Amino acid sequence: MDKKAEDLLKRPLYVSEAEFEKLVGDLDESLSGSDSSDSEDEDDDASRKDTTLTALLRKQATLAERGNGADGDEENGFSKRKRRGGGKSPLLWFSSPVLPPNHYFGVYRAIFTSEEGKNDADIVEVIKKKQVAAIPPPKSGPDGNLAPAAYKGPHIFMCMIGGGHFAAMVVSLAPRQTKHGTTGPLNREATVLAHKTFHRYTTRRKQGGSQSANDNAKGNAHSAGSSIRRYNEQALTDEVRLLLRDWKGLLDTSELLFIRATGATNRRTLFGPYEDQVLRANDPRIRGFPFSTRRATQNELMRSFIELTRLKVQEIDPASTVKPQQETPAKTAPSKPPKPPPPKLSEEEETALLHTSQLQAFIRRSKLPALLSYLKNNDLPADFVFQPQDSQQNYHATTPLHLSASQNSAPLVSGLLLKAGADPTLKNGEGKTPFELAGDRATRDAFRVARDELGEDKWDWEAARVPPPMKREDAERRDEREKSEAERKEAERRKAEEQRLRAEGPRVADQPRTGKSLLDAGIPKTAQERREEEARGLTPEQRMKLDRERRARAAEERLRRMRAGGGVLQLVNEGRLQLNTLLKDILPEFSSDSSIITNEPTAEDPLTHRVALAKSNHWRYGADGVHLPKRTDTLPAFSGLKKIGMLRAQYDYSNWYSALAGLAIGQASDS
Repeated sequence: MDKKAEDLLKRPLYVSEAEFEKLVGDLDESLSGSDSSDSEDEDDDASRKDTTLTALLRKQATLAERGNGADGDEENGFSKRKRRGGGKSPLLWFSSPVLPPNHYFGVYRAIFTSEEGKNDADIVEVIKKKQVAAIPPPKSGPDGNLAPAAYKGPHIFMCMIGGGHFAAMVVSLAPRQTKHGTTGPLNREATVLAHKTFHRYTTRRKQGGSQSANDNAKGNAHSAGSSIRRYNEQALTDEVRLLLRDWKGLLDTSELLFIRATGATNRRTLFGPYEDQVLRANDPRIRGFPFSTRRATQNELMRSFIELTRLKVQEIDPASTVKPQQETPAKTAPSKPPKPPPPKLSEEEETALLHTSQLQAFIRRSKLPALLSYLKNNDLPADFVFQPQDSQQNYHATTPLHLSASQNSAPLVSGLLLKAGADPTLKNGEGKTPFELAGDRATRDAFRVARDELGEDKWDWEAARVPPPMKREDAERRDEREKSEAERKEAERRKAEEQRLRAEGPRVADQPRTGKSLLDAGIPKTAQERREEEARGLTPEQRMKLDRERRARAAEERLRRMRAGGGVLQLVNEGRLQLNTLLKDILPEFSSDSSIITNEPTAEDPLTHRVALAKSNHWRYGADGVHLPKRTDTLPAFSGLKKIGMLRAQYDYSNWYSALAGLAIGQASDS
């Protein structure tokens, strides 16, 4: 820190405005002279504790440095342009003698250049100068657009880009006159010098955001759609920049540039930076559209041009413009009046609420000892009235005895009547006594037993609407009788259920109906329908995989049945199937002499048939039986056994042909 800064620290904290300005100036000089100081000095400065004054002065110096830096950037052409018309209405209103009272002309501020909009007093003269006379339209080129240097009149450039849509137009401010019909008046129409529109698929439908923005946020996607959008985004950028390069002559001579480009990607497309850049973001001619615009199309550009260049006529009442300003504070107030704060409770009311919550909790949990102890310790009467009385719950059950009776808690009713001395004649808000709230016999008997034990003189039992008294022994005997009767009925039900289970077996619950309606809920689905339901929503590759798995499971099931080999044996044992006759009808005929398959029982084989293996490798059939080969690798059994399927309907045996094949293979492998 230099000497001047040390002097600043030694001075008092309170200074006048003139002295403060002088201090700031001296500090600026000190800071500017110490830019090239050593790093050691900077470390020493950082290590010292800043006071309030030094922190304020350093902040002022930093702001001054930023201001100087901004001026330097402005010279290089990189400064941010100031927002024009900030805080002002987008329309300028003018009065005219040709208009009715309280009617005014409106003109958009955006159509004036920076020089024209400096002085509002000269706006009328500027508007008069902008009334350019109609001129004949220039000849267009072969592509329908003008050559870049073919038009020297006043014109503006309009451009919109967003969502993959791009539209641009250069339009002359001098209208052209056209005549519709032979006697009609001359019409003034806009002269479009050049126009072009592009569209590329760069944004997902109903999602928004460019593909590049999505890639920057979440990483590059590898889908086909993302690749197409990424390619189209770059192609649109190249097309737009090439078009701007072709129109450079018209853009350089344009009075104003109306551009709508929202988003970093769209602004980068127009303003770059890139080689041979045409548009600059700091161009003072650039304007935005001071009204809402729709999709970038040629029609939308023409509509925007008409909106900008046509006068607006509107009725404005000066009294109505002042009145809303006066009523602004009233409008800021909420429409609904605020709820009044709840009244502050006294200490007695808070204590009553606490006792109410505790007593009700004990009663709901049937805690009789805790309830009696709480009443005794807090010197509360057994007829304590719950608070607040106007609540729905407390209106129905006013006292602990009312709540106990409504909860059907016989022990609590007996304890409150016999031990706490609760009054059964009190009525709730509905005019009912506690007995009338009891919902079961045990609770009502508790009132009758209490009447017997307390005596007729204790309370007016008739006013309490309690029936005649009952001895406790009688009540207990009736309870035991009812309990034993219920147990007997339950035992009989269990016994009947066990007998039914032995006779019928367990009941199978009905399958839940899965149909959407009562008509199709019970219709069983066929195998084809089940297969279609399983394959619904799958891709062709997934369906092929599912079909392969289904076929593999079916093949495994067929092999399992073939290895089982028990179905045909049972049929032969029962005498329902003649094996020789069956094989004779199905297998091919061969003439040879070998061992035989018969239905005659033998001592060697416990089954009712005997299989002997021939020494040859072919099926052989003779007059006395069918002969099997010894080896199974050349066995042509499956081709012959396929014919058995034709006889399946006749015999109606679900797996007998698989068992027959398993029998042949199993016997051949045993040898």
